[in-house]
Amino acid sequence: MSSLQQLTQEAKALANGQWVPTEAESETARQLQICNACRYCEGFCAVFPAMTRRLSFGQADIHFMANLCHNCGACLHACQYAPPHDFAVNIPKAMAQVRGQTYAHYAWPAPLGQLYQRNGLTLSLALAAGLALFLWLAQRSASAGPIENFYSIFPHNLLVSLFAPVFLFAVLALSLGVRRFWQDITPATSGAALTPPAAAEATHDVLRLKYLDGGHGEGCNNEDDAFSQARRRAHHLTFYGFLLCFAATSVATLYHYALNLPAPYDLPSLPKLLGVVGGVSLTLGTAGLFKLKLQRHPEQGDAAQKPMDLGFIALLFLISVSGLGLWLARGHASMPTWLAVHLGAVMALFTTLPYNKFAHGIFRTASLLRHAVEKRQPNPIGLGSD
Repeated sequence: MSSLQQLTQEAKALANGQWVPTEAESETARQLQICNACRYCEGFCAVFPAMTRRLSFGQADIHFMANLCHNCGACLHACQYAPPHDFAVNIPKAMAQVRGQTYAHYAWPAPLGQLYQRNGLTLSLALAAGLALFLWLAQRSASAGPIENFYSIFPHNLLVSLFAPVFLFAVLALSLGVRRFWQDITPATSGAALTPPAAAEATHDVLRLKYLDGGHGEGCNNEDDAFSQARRRAHHLTFYGFLLCFAATSVATLYHYALNLPAPYDLPSLPKLLGVVGGVSLTLGTAGLFKLKLQRHPEQGDAAQKPMDLGFIALLFLISVSGLGLWLARGHASMPTWLAVHLGAVMALFTTLPYNKFAHGIFRTASLLRHAVEKRQPNPIGLGSD
């Protein structure tokens, strides 16, 4: 079939409301059909019990299961049909490719979904612009008079006016994207409403990163057949470090507006304690993830997304290190520089938040919530481990 004929067929299918699968979606559906006949990996993670509830795999099913996958690699190393077998079953790689497409597919506004394809350039430009802005402002403030604290460099109201709109846009864009994703996968996952028990189970699985245990508690496979808890621990340090840093900012906002206690804060104040512990945890976690990402076997994931993954990890590392450096440089002549670097990196994170790897945690949480709902419903084909 010629390219023109194929495009004509796709246009007709779209006009009739039919699904035209991408190459990655078609390949994932093919592999899932093979897995559904084998079922050796049925107890490994949430993907395989969800798979056994289906005899065919539409777009919503594939998007749902791709975001359930935590890319632990256990199924690839256990699979008798993995490459170089003719069946060439590689679920982690197939799922990763579809996941990347779902982020772009559900991005809001839709045209900005293309930023996922150029994430390295987008992140570089956002970081360069953020650093240039705050270094320029710091230089102007430093020449205007004595520096007593970082509010002497960047007034509080200026920071609010710069960061609040960007952060609110990021929250709006992510919320609208995951809302569309939720609406699409709900009919494909029984259609039942979310219940408190299901929400509690999914929250428990998210906070524990349950499915990074390899399905047997021994951990993930990384560069070879050996099992390791390193990825799970690095993810925990990164995840909870980020949450603690966010909590530090939230508590500081409460101190400023509700208690009339403006920054800076010293130990053992709660904002400083949360920030220091979170910063150290985030630094260790991102350093560990960066190392593991470089060592990981290329078949365990989508090589095209590696720059996006490494860029996001490096940005979080820069934020944590510059935040700790800012704390240690307080009262020193280098403080304006540390502050400018830190604020520039945070601005770059906020600007690219809806279009970088941060989205994977949001979409994965939504899929885990729907999985917790679906598994409580009768299996429509009467088979499977649920």
